[in-house]
Amino acid sequence: MSLVDNRDTAPLSPSTSLRRSVGPVALLWASVGSIIGSGWLYGAKNAVVVAGPAALIAWGIGTVAIALLALVHAEIGSMFPVAGGVARYPHYAFGGLAGISFGWFTWLASATTAPIEVEAMIGYAGHWKWAQGFLRSDETLTASGLVVAVILMAVFVAVNFFGIRLLAHTNSTATWWKVAIPLLTIFVLAASHFDVGNFTSHGFAPYGAKGVLEAISTSGIIFALLGFEQAIQLAGESSNPHRDIPRATIGSVAIGATIYLLLQVAFIGALPGSTFAGGWAHLNFPGISGPLAGLATLLGLGWLAWVLYFDAIVSPGGTGLIYTTASSRISYGLSRNGYAPKLFEKTDSRGVPWFGLVITFVTGVVCFLPFPSWQQLVSFITSASILMYAGTPLAYGVLRDRLPDHVRPYRLRSGGILAPASFVVANLIIYWSGWDTLWRLGLAILLGYLLMGGYVAYTHLTGQPDASRLDWKAGQWLPAYLIGMGLISWQGGFGDTARNNIPLGWDILAVAVLSLVIYHWARKTGLPAEDIERNIQDVAVTDEGAA
Repeated sequence: MSLVDNRDTAPLSPSTSLRRSVGPVALLWASVGSIIGSGWLYGAKNAVVVAGPAALIAWGIGTVAIALLALVHAEIGSMFPVAGGVARYPHYAFGGLAGISFGWFTWLASATTAPIEVEAMIGYAGHWKWAQGFLRSDETLTASGLVVAVILMAVFVAVNFFGIRLLAHTNSTATWWKVAIPLLTIFVLAASHFDVGNFTSHGFAPYGAKGVLEAISTSGIIFALLGFEQAIQLAGESSNPHRDIPRATIGSVAIGATIYLLLQVAFIGALPGSTFAGGWAHLNFPGISGPLAGLATLLGLGWLAWVLYFDAIVSPGGTGLIYTTASSRISYGLSRNGYAPKLFEKTDSRGVPWFGLVITFVTGVVCFLPFPSWQQLVSFITSASILMYAGTPLAYGVLRDRLPDHVRPYRLRSGGILAPASFVVANLIIYWSGWDTLWRLGLAILLGYLLMGGYVAYTHLTGQPDASRLDWKAGQWLPAYLIGMGLISWQGGFGDTARNNIPLGWDILAVAVLSLVIYHWARKTGLPAEDIERNIQDVAVTDEGAA
């Protein structure tokens, strides 16, 4: 099956149009390629250290959580196949205030992912002598490492500048490799050494329920499963979005989750008992900084170790490539909504939003300064990403109520139950990230309000005709939501600086109650149908013109 549409298309003149030339396989592989990134190289080890063999339960919970969010996104993504879709849905349902907020969360999560994948590439490359000077002993970038990181970011941007058709072929090729290598690793590890006793010798769940819940957010499980939305971000360039968006969204989660669960089983079973003799929290063996390759070496599988070290460049590289693409499409969508300067909508002769790519590159370079290692950036991205996802279930409830007759190529069964459930689960994942992460995320949110809110205020002060309305009434629930989550996190028990005043169990109940209150509050105060239709129409003209 063709990755892109083979119909002849005349070259586009510089404009604000995107090409609809991405086929079904390329859409699926865009999401799968984002899910299978640096997370697969670290997730199995990190999860078992935090939760023991009960990491399997953590992966199961994480999969259910992401699947719920993917199902909700699939319905709305097929309804509105527009570029940067995830950033637009809250704008449709709630107007400017919520649109600015969730748009910023979406862009922030996407733009900071390419840098973390670059850091993962450099980290694993340290196995080779020529690359050992790129990292310090604390795994942060040296001056030469920073230069290499900037060059890699520039490569991501350069590939994107050659257009979406080349990107589709490049990412699809990389993703075939990224799927094949984890499957090969699972088979070889399980066939070489598999001890069932490893799952119970130190207790299946030695750190209890809290260990399982912490593993979901802090060990990289959710981070590893993130990425299904990439097909939605590219919807404005899909050749048949109504058919392909739901398939790509749901299919990518199924493929990614299956690989990660099997990999966790194989990793636990393949470990020699001596490596965790002091308990799972003290798991250690030579080469553990690159856990899968180190384990392969320990088992005498030197050839597999070399394959994994090479894959540690390909897998993060493919993910960084597609997130660079997505970031420019999200900023394109934000500009269409009136939250960012019109320059973000400008495309070159290949239909590429060039200014968005430039800003993505600059942002990536800046991220290397305060977050010079993989470990320092992963929790932040996880929280920002889940906060991004949380906006779609809220928009879903409003759109089901206000636009019941709108064409839905894919309709989610029991959506009235699954949508609020997905919102609850999203907020639990955010809470489990811990206060140490969330207060930093709060500062980033304030920065977004200053930048995007400042631009919207400028358009109003200068009397620009396309100035976005803030719709304060429709977004009145937003401050209560953000402040409420912050207070529960501060008083809860996750994070070194949290106050630990809310016992485990009661904190989960508090997050669930707050989530349901916010969900129904937002559903009640969302925009009326005519305003939603106007918001949709305001940003649909260019996207339809690109078909």
